[in-house]
Amino acid sequence: MWRQMAKAGETADWQSPELAKYATGDALGVINRSLYTDHLNGVVTKGEPKTNPQVSKVDPPDNPTTVMISDCGDDSGWLKYKNGQLLNDTPGGRRSITAEVKKQQDGTWRVTRFAVEAVGTC
Repeated sequence: MWRQMAKAGETADWQSPELAKYATGDALGVINRSLYTDHLNGVVTKGEPKTNPQVSKVDPPDNPTTVMISDCGDDSGWLKYKNGQLLNDTPGGRRSITAEVKKQQDGTWRVTRFAVEAVGTC
């Protein structure tokens, strides 16, 4: 999901159909709104976040339909630009990330919700 968001962010493509392959519901809404805001403001992102997701919980354990993911993502190399110039001097950094991933009716898995905490939370 994060790689696809980074790719869409290169042009602030809030309508990218690729996003829906990895996210749905609240998660997709948050991503689309973020990219749409960037689009309206002439902002793009460059780079890519670094992630190392780990499964923290499965439910139910014997035949999971929901998986919780924990991560300590690093967005220090994934920055926003406007008119070719770095938007601000906020460097980003390591952040605690949690995500809920649910099995869909078609058998695919998609992120349904996620939370990204402040820099320094992991």
